[in-house]
Formats: sequence, structure tokens, C-alpha cells
Amino acid sequence: MSPIRFPRGVLFDLDGTLLDSAPDMVEAINILRRARGEAEVAHEVLRPHVSKGARAMIGCAFGHLDADAREALVKPFLDAYEGILGRYCVLFDGIAAILDALDADGVRWGIVTNKPEYLARPLIPMLGWADRCGVLIGGDSLPERKPHPLPLLHSAAVLGIDPRDCVYVGDDERDIVAARAAGMPSIVALWGYRLPGDDPLAWGGDVMIEQPHALLDAAVWPTAGAIATP
Repeated sequence: MSPIRFPRGVLFDLDGTLLDSAPDMVEAINILRRARGEAEVAHEVLRPHVSKGARAMIGCAFGHLDADAREALVKPFLDAYEGILGRYCVLFDGIAAILDALDADGVRWGIVTNKPEYLARPLIPMLGWADRCGVLIGGDSLPERKPHPLPLLHSAAVLGIDPRDCVYVGDDERDIVAARAAGMPSIVALWGYRLPGDDPLAWGGDVMIEQPHALLDAAVWPTAGAIATP
């Protein structure tokens, strides 16, 4: 009997799935706070907002400002983040091992993130993935971004793998919505960033995994026949 193998293709979200990027992003917010003479915001307050993007983090940290003032902080926040990119972030425990296992099994893998590509791409060589990551799509790489399925479908095509033979792994509802729309099996990364009101059970993912090391068991990965239906 042949051993169970991993899917032939795997696509990952970046922030909150592969990379604990909250420390960099929280510091970027606090650079802005300090420049305005305001007290720093605690890591644990901002962390749940990281997967929701820059505006969500700014909304949390600067909720006392009106909408126009918050919008005006988006570019300064991104500039501050770019200035410290990769300084404090770390891989989630177990991610290095699962990527090694995928490589050893001949799996093609890549990253689909809503982070702007110019902020995502420099991280790839920093993390030692320049010769390993088969595709990187940012939130501004294509005309659509998650939860639209286009980034996932495009990435599967780049990898040369049918979307049904790929699995998407992400920690946000947008990830799972995009995967379902692409006809791609999905895994909810429960180790990522979630707001208190988020309900991963309602997202319709095929599998929910508590910690990355569980993915070393190829049997837990969903297949096309297990795709959840709306």
C-alpha cells in the first residue's frame, strides 16, 4: 500500500498563517503613535486585527480619529512598516518543518496574500524561500484580491496544477471564501489572527487545524472530494 502523500500543490496565506508578522505591524502602528505624542498600543490589543489589513489596524489604534484622518494614516503606516520589514516577525512554530516536508515530497507551494506585493516580496529571500516558493501573489498583483478566487486560480496555473489538486491554507474568512469560489480545498489555520467575534466554524473550510505541526500528517489534508458546499 502506497503511503499517503501531500497534495500536489499548496497555497498559503502569509500573515497569520506562515508568518507571525504582528510584531512588525504593531511596531509600525506605535511608530505613528509616538510621532503623534500618543501612548503605545499593547501588542495583544492590535494582534487580532492583523489579518484584516492596514485599515483595520489603524481603525483599532486610532479609533478616536474621523474616517478621513484614519485614511490619511494608511500610507504613513505602510511606510513605517516597510522601514522595519522583517525585523521582528518570526515563522509560526512548526511552519519550517511543514515546508521542509512539502519540499521533500515534491509538492509545489506558493503564497497568496492581500499584503501589497512590494511589502511581501522582500520577505521571501529574508525567509530563505527564494528558490522554494513557486508563486507569490500580493493584494495588488492582479485586478482582484481575496475573497475573489482569481489570485488562487492564477497561482494554481502558475504552479501548473489543477485548482482541485491544490489546497489553500489561511487564517481569515476571506481565505476560505476565495478557496471555495476557486473550487480549491481549504484548511482554516486556527493558530492565526482572529477577532473575538470571528467564527471559523461558519466559514465553510474543509478542515480546521489548531497548530502547524498537525499538517505533518498527510492524512489530515483535504482532497477535492471533500470540498465543503455552501
